[in-house]
Amino acid sequence: MRVDVSRRKFLIASTAMGSGLVLAIVLRSCKQDRTRAMHVLEQKDFRPNAWVQIGTDGTITVTVAKSEMGQGVWTALPMLVAEELEADWTRIRVEQALVDAAYGNQNTGGSSSVRESWETLRQAGAVVREMLIAAAAETWAVPKNECHARASMVIHAPSKRRLSYAQLSAVAARQSVPESVALKEAGQFRLIGKPALRTDTPLKVNGSALYGFDVRLPGLLTALVAHCPVFGGRPGKVDDIKTRAVPGVRGVVRIDSGVAVVADGYWAAKKGMDALEIVWDMPEGARLNSAAIHTRLAAAASQSGVTVQDDGNVELALVAAVRKVEAVYETPFQAHATMEPMNCTAFIHDGICEVWAPTQSPEAAQAVALQHAFPGLVRLWSKLRGRIQRDWKIPVVVHTTHLGGGFGRRLEQDYVAEAVQLARSVDAPVKLLWTREEDMQHDVYRPASYHRLTAGLDKPGMPVAWHHKISGPSLKESLRPGSVKGGHDPTNTQGATNIPYAVPNVRVQYVMAQVGVPCGYWRSVGHSNNAFVVECFLDELAASNGKDPLAFRLALLADAPRHRAVLELAASKAAWGRRMPKGQYQGLAVHKSFGSYVAQVAEVSIGNLGQVRVHRVVCAIDCGTVVNPGIVAAQMEGSVAFALTAALKGAITLEDGRVAQSNFHDYPILRLSEMPVVETHIVKSNEPPAGVGEPGVPPTAPAVVNAIFAATGRRIRRLPVRPEDFSQH
Repeated sequence: MRVDVSRRKFLIASTAMGSGLVLAIVLRSCKQDRTRAMHVLEQKDFRPNAWVQIGTDGTITVTVAKSEMGQGVWTALPMLVAEELEADWTRIRVEQALVDAAYGNQNTGGSSSVRESWETLRQAGAVVREMLIAAAAETWAVPKNECHARASMVIHAPSKRRLSYAQLSAVAARQSVPESVALKEAGQFRLIGKPALRTDTPLKVNGSALYGFDVRLPGLLTALVAHCPVFGGRPGKVDDIKTRAVPGVRGVVRIDSGVAVVADGYWAAKKGMDALEIVWDMPEGARLNSAAIHTRLAAAASQSGVTVQDDGNVELALVAAVRKVEAVYETPFQAHATMEPMNCTAFIHDGICEVWAPTQSPEAAQAVALQHAFPGLVRLWSKLRGRIQRDWKIPVVVHTTHLGGGFGRRLEQDYVAEAVQLARSVDAPVKLLWTREEDMQHDVYRPASYHRLTAGLDKPGMPVAWHHKISGPSLKESLRPGSVKGGHDPTNTQGATNIPYAVPNVRVQYVMAQVGVPCGYWRSVGHSNNAFVVECFLDELAASNGKDPLAFRLALLADAPRHRAVLELAASKAAWGRRMPKGQYQGLAVHKSFGSYVAQVAEVSIGNLGQVRVHRVVCAIDCGTVVNPGIVAAQMEGSVAFALTAALKGAITLEDGRVAQSNFHDYPILRLSEMPVVETHIVKSNEPPAGVGEPGVPPTAPAVVNAIFAATGRRIRRLPVRPEDFSQH
């Protein structure tokens, strides 16, 4: 396959200068002089584009512009480069990119990292490969087509002569950028599709991986922020006399979101924050509680709403149906509960603002930091930007650290804004840390949802009509008020529209119901709610006719071959319908999200007191071309653990306008001893890569709940599963 490379676009993305010299910014704030200098890389270091650098020792450095939060981008993305570069994988090292337009979109979310980088990074590697081959041909004075690359060497086929990439780098730097490059076909891959050692694992084992909590700078101060316990509240009267008396406390600062205590270290800041006496100015609705939210969502579901899918004639089909089945399903607010709470380090010096942040969006972090570090400059730039012909160098540098969990929470940059405000106020480097309690109670939560479903069945018991109405708060409207036009937020209905089952008459409606709880992106977003509802209700339809859930689905998936393939694979590997160990039962679900098709079979037992034990989850996934199967398996395991927490344990509730949960004692997560065996089976495919990190979440809850029905005969229509739902069975 040949891919044309726009010379202009490639040169924009390139950092090669003239004869191969490279200019790179080095920020030395961690050193005593704290100066910002320009460092000129020597000729011997070959960096022909923004992603690849070859050192004199043969080390190949790949710059990754996506955030590493355990999902494996520090491995999968370099594999794309190394494949086309014909690099020796053992010589690959990784560095994290700064914010730069050369890299395009640097957001990490929507399971998009490999999908978005599939061609770009392969092109980056292929271009360098061709420049190295041209350099070897020039050195040997032979035709270029007699040379090929392999394992970080260029080989002259007739003479068997070899030159390493390190030896060729100086000559390669003088080569012109090729107009087009040949990319490999699927059958030619040597690295893609095979397990490769993760590049981040050694750093995490030896402790050198840098997370946000690990940042250290000379003169660094630590800050904690007290936020109003009620959403939208502001600090009124603040008595900080006792706080200022705590040894190590340097000051108390009001910022936009609350009151911060700045100290020499965490413990002093924590003691100081505990000593603060704050009278909060509460907003209207300060006594909001979960019961009232439930009532509001239920009432909203009785409204007409916005019709987002209307195929056939649902009303007529329901009238003609032999039988109707109706149900109401509910899902709660969910916290992200990342292991590493929100944090950020900021330092404003020498006319720039440096930020160290575990962020999923370094570009957004840069924009937020600019706004709070240099508000006057931003206003001036807004007035003059149309009159200035040259590009403006943004005086904010974002160092993206490893993330101790993201799940969508770190797409928001509230913690970055706080750190920069504090750094500007105290004129020193400041590390802002959120306590676990602040993190849990001031999240942007997965929206709660309420669902009314009606299906009409024909005489053989197959669905001829499907009506699904969803009510709940819009996360987009919550994050950006006024952004939702026409009353429909697609994130609330994703996974509910265009279901793969052959039902001729389908209507899906949505009623936006804002309830004053801040909402945001949560792993798999609306799919996590809607897959539970769709797959459980479909099981209800099968059971109402005494049909096997697998056979019922397969009969409706004749026109959905990829859904059918993963479902059949999961069922086969789980030996669906076999005689199970005493007390164990099976349930299944299938769902498409972020371009991938995932089916799961859960094997479940119920204890005497109603405790649910998930023994095994068999996953089948079709995610197109697989870059690293080991990462796919790890992502499925992590998805199952994450989804089981939401299905069996977690729920955010409100009492008197406040989040009732504060830590893992009352918002528990799945324990290691509770983790089931997870088997992952991958469908071979040459389709372009699809998402992996999020698609494993949606099918887990319905597979488990459907297994609970098989075990108890009781339908669970509200999450999380509670022992009292079926303990009296």
